[in-house]
Amino acid sequence: MAGSEPEKQHGNARRRVLQGTVAALMLIPLATLSAHFVKAAESAVAVPVPTLDEPAASTAGLQTVVLAGGCFWGVQAVYQHTKGVTQAVSGYAGGQKDTAHYEIVGTGRTGHAESVSVTFDPAQISYGKILQIYFSVAHNPTELNRQGPDFGTQYRSAIFYANDEQKRVATAYIAQLQRAHVFSGPLVTKLEPLSGFYPAEDYHQDFLVLHPNYPYIVFNDLPKLDELKQLFPDDYRETPVTVMAASRPSP
Repeated sequence: MAGSEPEKQHGNARRRVLQGTVAALMLIPLATLSAHFVKAAESAVAVPVPTLDEPAASTAGLQTVVLAGGCFWGVQAVYQHTKGVTQAVSGYAGGQKDTAHYEIVGTGRTGHAESVSVTFDPAQISYGKILQIYFSVAHNPTELNRQGPDFGTQYRSAIFYANDEQKRVATAYIAQLQRAHVFSGPLVTKLEPLSGFYPAEDYHQDFLVLHPNYPYIVFNDLPKLDELKQLFPDDYRETPVTVMAASRPSP
């Protein structure tokens, strides 16, 4: 991937991490590299099922929630491999449309967070299960304005709720997890009303699917898929639902 568009445009913390490690990593066999990073990356936390959820019978049609939890590459990949999810799109939420561009969002001054718009079929997976995967596998909800090697408000933990019911369920679940003390620290996830979601640049979409050997992906995101498969075997889908497949014209 040296000299590729994603590497050239990758910003701030991610670029610093990659610049210092890519040369050395390329000398290590991929199997050894993957094993090392799986041990080094943060582990998922098994969290209880939400006691309050949206009953499937009360929801008609597809639903969408926008979730922020650090770099959108990994969060997108987790939900692309989740059964019942019909689309997962990387993008920006929390700021204005005219600042929804990667280089500007990377300054941390736009109000945006790197986010993923998750569209799901509530007849196959509940909103509560989407949140359970979010808190357990997709990211670490105890890290304030950061996630792993990435720092800044654009990497904050946030649920951008689309309606009052999504807010109610998420609020109750955060309180439930706080009481359960399943994490080593307090949850810092914020609930923010969804005022707009703006898809990220094309080269950010399906990034893990297209670049599974990219060092940042190997280190931070492939372990999430392993953990999804282990902790949620009934919800794991081997073949991801991708943006590029959805954008292809029908035959």
